[in-house]
Amino acid sequence: MERSTTILVVCSIVLPVLFMVSTMYRNSISDLFGTLSKAKFLTRKVQNVAELEIDDKNGLVNPVFDERTCFSRFQSNLYRKISPQKPSPYLISKLRSYEDLHKYCGPHTESYNRTLKRLDSKNITSTNCKYIVWIPANGLGNRIISIASSFLYALLTNRVLLINHGTDMDDLFCEPFPNTSWLLPKDFPLKNQFASSKLRYAHSLGSLLKSSATINNSKELKSPSFLYLNLGHGDYDLDQAFYCNQTQQALQKIPWLFLLSDQYFAPSFFLDPPFKQEASKLFPEKETVFNHLGNYLFNPSNQAWGLITRFYQAYLAKADEKIGLQIRVFNVNATPFERVMDQILSCTMQEKLLPEVDTKKESLPSPSKNPILKAILITSLYPEFYENISNMYWTRPTVNGEVIEVYQPSHEEYQHFGDNMHNMKAWAEIYLLSLSDVLVISSWSTFGYVAQGLGGAKAWILSKPGHRNPPCQRAISMEPCFHFPPRYNCSSKNKIDSGDLAPYLRHCEDRRGGIKLVKDQEELQQ
Repeated sequence: MERSTTILVVCSIVLPVLFMVSTMYRNSISDLFGTLSKAKFLTRKVQNVAELEIDDKNGLVNPVFDERTCFSRFQSNLYRKISPQKPSPYLISKLRSYEDLHKYCGPHTESYNRTLKRLDSKNITSTNCKYIVWIPANGLGNRIISIASSFLYALLTNRVLLINHGTDMDDLFCEPFPNTSWLLPKDFPLKNQFASSKLRYAHSLGSLLKSSATINNSKELKSPSFLYLNLGHGDYDLDQAFYCNQTQQALQKIPWLFLLSDQYFAPSFFLDPPFKQEASKLFPEKETVFNHLGNYLFNPSNQAWGLITRFYQAYLAKADEKIGLQIRVFNVNATPFERVMDQILSCTMQEKLLPEVDTKKESLPSPSKNPILKAILITSLYPEFYENISNMYWTRPTVNGEVIEVYQPSHEEYQHFGDNMHNMKAWAEIYLLSLSDVLVISSWSTFGYVAQGLGGAKAWILSKPGHRNPPCQRAISMEPCFHFPPRYNCSSKNKIDSGDLAPYLRHCEDRRGGIKLVKDQEELQQ
């Protein structure tokens, strides 16, 4: 009996101790794997513990989000340098208010269903929810900059932005607004008519202005239940009307606006009296519009984030410097690859963006224990530029002994419209470019504009092939270019040059007729 009692006493002491040791061991193993996992995941040197904290993008991210639904929203700080561009408190407040509005008015809510019933109504009554439905045009870069512009318009007019994209944009981006969706429901009544000429022209603002009293006659426009706004480059029928104060007052009464655009028309809101003051409060630093809105709206989906992070970890993570080259050839038949290649080398060598190679036949690489590693990321539809640059650094050492690695994720040969995987690769490449330390982009390319804006840096913009003086120039701001801005003054009814109307607007580097937002005069002189 005493022996049994002794055994029980010993067990009562030993078993808890063994359990504690076992638990500590399991936790230590778990912590070890967690540490190893995080160490493997990290792709830049961590200077302090604070850098491991979840990134809220300076307040842009709503803390209610679940990290698992969108890893990129919280992990991008592990790949991107901490941005010095801070969003204004007013912008953060406006975004939180918008998120509440979107949740209240979003798809299939009671408010949405009630407003939807008025789509065919001829008698417009007041409603708490008004919508702007974005309709895609052209390639992914055009779509991203036009969505950002449309969202700014939604913020300025208290509308809810809904995205009508086809299957070629499935699962590219995470849902940007918590507990709701920004996707236009598939059962939307007019969804299949967006491409029809009847809807696009008969119900357009241009047609309304012609059939009703025009703004020039200072008479009130009639208010239909929906209206089609064409801000696309190919059919720009709103150049003299959309941005005028009286037109905007009339549009406020219309519940549904369908907007098609391939342009970055955000700069126009900093010119027009209806929006100028509010837009300036949201963005005191004018050149940060796309940087903030882009990083808020366009977080890669988990599938896209997998493509991005796997490529980055495999090829770019160890590099001391990452150089991005975005090469777009608009007219392949009229532009020899050799001419484009000469343009690229003239730019990158003249500005010391790429390392020089030693052309002496007897040269050998200088031995070094810790050579500088530079990774060149090339994005292009064609493989020729990768092959030329890769061969250049393979056959000759660099003058300074740097080790050069050249990569190109894909070469699709031509732009595949309607292809979801093509757009997925394009989105991954845009994002990878935005992680570059040095970025060179092509003239007129919205692909490059997006990479520059997301990265929050000023790229070097290549001149058009054949225009060698200079071969490239540094961007005056990180904003995209508005290629076709309005040229009409609503008050004087005269033609204007939008690039001369405000100190924070300048003509684009790659298109004289275009305009872009800049920070201020002092920045331009640096």
